[in-house]
Amino acid sequence: MKDTSEPFFRREGEYYLPQPVSRSPWDAKSLHGRLVGGLLAYAVETKHLGADFMPARFTVDLYRLPDFSPLNATTRVVRDGRRIKVIDAELFSAGVSIGRASCQMLLCSQNSSGATWSPPNWDVDRPELVAPPEGRRFGNACDMRPMTPVVAAHANKRMWMREVRDLIEDVPLTPWQRAVLVADFANGYANSGAEGLGYINSDFTMYLHRMPRQEWIGLETVNHQATNGVAIGECFMYDSDGPIGASTVCGLAQRQQT
Repeated sequence: MKDTSEPFFRREGEYYLPQPVSRSPWDAKSLHGRLVGGLLAYAVETKHLGADFMPARFTVDLYRLPDFSPLNATTRVVRDGRRIKVIDAELFSAGVSIGRASCQMLLCSQNSSGATWSPPNWDVDRPELVAPPEGRRFGNACDMRPMTPVVAAHANKRMWMREVRDLIEDVPLTPWQRAVLVADFANGYANSGAEGLGYINSDFTMYLHRMPRQEWIGLETVNHQATNGVAIGECFMYDSDGPIGASTVCGLAQRQQT
């Protein structure tokens, strides 16, 4: 069910105005990093994505915590080839660059012939059959249905997620934007442990071989490693029909404010 009470952003001309629900769990005066990725994805998709191309890789660098100043985005065509397109995007807060993205789009065609190994599909209940946790949502931002403990030291974790708010007021979310908004959670999921989340991610890279076909997107942790305060985490991504891709993040040791 969609929550229509407040979008993450309202738009005025070329600017996106953050709303209170956009606040970060790291700092109440800054925006959630996944929304930086969401705005960059929106800019790339609306200006450059065509029906014949798949945005197979989307990398977001998160190098500055933005405050609640108005934001605007720019894009640049790096490569406009017949089979491969590369688009760069940059997001500015009060005129200061706070994040950037690179998107590689690949021409859709036929799969190569012959059998190729891939990991088995996850065997889980559909999201509507999973009971919501107490509180139901993460920071009033999305609907979450964890199938394993969200915080665990030694566990492969699985969860369904669904957006319930507009990214931009009165602009319907597309399947790709939904996937990007979920992809940032690979940090909070793969890099959290028995004492909670001890890493803030400085980036995320999402790989998709197809678009999600439903609103619900699943995450499954498949990797976490850390040395000298630098961590990497990885999650496979699913919809109810099966695998759609993966999200990988790197993070710096840091504890959330309490």
